[in-house]
Amino acid sequence: MTAARAASGALFYLCGGDPGVVPKVLAGTSTWSAIVEAWRGGAALAGSSAGAMALAEWTLIRDRVPGDAVRQPRPALGLVRGVAVIPHFETFGHRWLPSTQGPSGLAGATLLGIDERSAAIWVDGRWLALGAGGVTIMRAGEEVRFEPGQEIDGLPAPRQSDATASPGT
Repeated sequence: MTAARAASGALFYLCGGDPGVVPKVLAGTSTWSAIVEAWRGGAALAGSSAGAMALAEWTLIRDRVPGDAVRQPRPALGLVRGVAVIPHFETFGHRWLPSTQGPSGLAGATLLGIDERSAAIWVDGRWLALGAGGVTIMRAGEEVRFEPGQEIDGLPAPRQSDATASPGT
């Protein structure tokens, strides 16, 4: 029943919370497949905080205990391949960097730092930075910041086909 409702949806919003929950609940389900198909058909798909993290190939979960800044990558929904989102980048998300750039399974990944009240939006075949803050792309020791209204270079397009495949495939 949920998948049938999702198939006719016009807006899907994945809210924040625990970064590991959304991928566990949606990955590989008929509901996620229906959401992706609706998105391909023109529905809006967005996420904030942990919800935004879930849309990438990897999500970053706490290593040991709640509040732990050390993060470990886990497969997410894989809509944006090769990317891990770091929300709240200007306030506390930047503290996650040492653990995510080391030998933690994200070698070669693009890290997408998104400031609070900000977004990386896929529109008209390109990524844009919008909102009150900026977006930072980190890859191979290089960091590039994009201010609101700027086109974001260095992010892959969302997967239009096989978006429901397992991350890393």
